[in-house]
Amino acid sequence: MKRLVLLAVVLISACSTTPPTNVHQPMTARPVMRGEPLGGNGAIYQAGYSRPLFEDRRARFVGDTITIKITESTTASAANANKLDKSNSQKASVSALAGLPGKGLSGVNLGATSSTAFSGKGAAANNNVFTGNITVTVIDVMPNGNLLVSGEKQLAIGEEQEFVRVSGVVNPSFVDFSNSIESSKVADARIEYKSAGQISDGQIMGWMARFFLNVLPF
Repeated sequence: MKRLVLLAVVLISACSTTPPTNVHQPMTARPVMRGEPLGGNGAIYQAGYSRPLFEDRRARFVGDTITIKITESTTASAANANKLDKSNSQKASVSALAGLPGKGLSGVNLGATSSTAFSGKGAAANNNVFTGNITVTVIDVMPNGNLLVSGEKQLAIGEEQEFVRVSGVVNPSFVDFSNSIESSKVADARIEYKSAGQISDGQIMGWMARFFLNVLPF
């Protein structure tokens, strides 16, 4: 009985597992202490948490946040056509056979024709649109000043969970004064939208069906 209960718990937990991700890890990072903190001295100014008065609020340190405007739209199409025609014609005739055996073949005409035709067409098209905004966290600052950012947004709607994940490398000079940047300006961008729940599970082929699909020759 205990084994059955344990098996049921494992199966339930497997069904609620968050989908795997390809974005940079981790999803967030704690801010790095800057300067020497003064401790709990009650003063308003704390060196470890200070920022210059006239400094803009754009992200530049580990733990800072930045908004990425997802504006991905990709369109690809390809088309090709091939055509081949080939024809042959041959003729042969037997004239008079004076003084030779086989006079019965005189006047016989032989002809042969052959033709080959081939035509082929192919077309492929792909169109994807993904828009939205997500605020991510700076998880690392590279030696050249570029920022490695990563973040996740989770939405729970009924029994379904939606996951929006974004990561990439941001050049601080591309960040506008509202501390946001378009996804087209993010290098090594990894953007994904996945879900977990009953609807998502219903779209996945079972392991036995995948097995027979791979081994059956027809």
